[in-house]
Amino acid sequence: MITSAKYIISSPDVKDCPQSGLPEYAFIGRSNVGKSSLINMLCHNPKLAKTSQKPGKTLLINHFLVESQKSKDRSEAAQSQTWHLVDLPGYGYAQAGQKQREALKRMIERYCLLREQLVCLFVLIDCRHEAQKIDLEFMAWLGENGVPFAIVFTKGDKLGRVRLAENVEAYKKRLLEEWEELPPVFVTSSETKLGGEELTEYIEGLTASLKE
Repeated sequence: MITSAKYIISSPDVKDCPQSGLPEYAFIGRSNVGKSSLINMLCHNPKLAKTSQKPGKTLLINHFLVESQKSKDRSEAAQSQTWHLVDLPGYGYAQAGQKQREALKRMIERYCLLREQLVCLFVLIDCRHEAQKIDLEFMAWLGENGVPFAIVFTKGDKLGRVRLAENVEAYKKRLLEEWEELPPVFVTSSETKLGGEELTEYIEGLTASLKE
């Protein structure tokens, strides 16, 4: 359970990111996929990450300092954890100029490849759509470069339960055409808080494993 989260800094390049050494969990996806809303839901703060109806608003690497409580079972005292949640710029914003798109692509790639503190990159996918070429290519690039990632389907409240399950399974099937095994997959909704607990527990588990 996340107990506190606060904004730290926005950086134009990976070399400008905090040097705290804390583990980092970054969120990324195509513009308007619901990234800021998901971050706010996870952190129980509707104003933490700035949301906008206009795509392409996040243009920097945004760091948030997060504290969470994890206990192995109900009989044990909660264990405090501190880590960074990172809000990365969205990719594939068609209305951005070529120069800006290239700059954002370079920023994202440098962060993914050079940030040693990065434990997992969460790639956000709108559950309402079929697999998009830009997302598949980005995940293929992550795999080729050994960047650990998980898939997070967003806006789960926009579909009925059956259609949601069908869409997720269809997406997995498409991925398995090129992947031998799937990365972790989560289904979420910022509106209903679907998947928030599972996603937080996954992050807490990864953080705890780093200390073992």
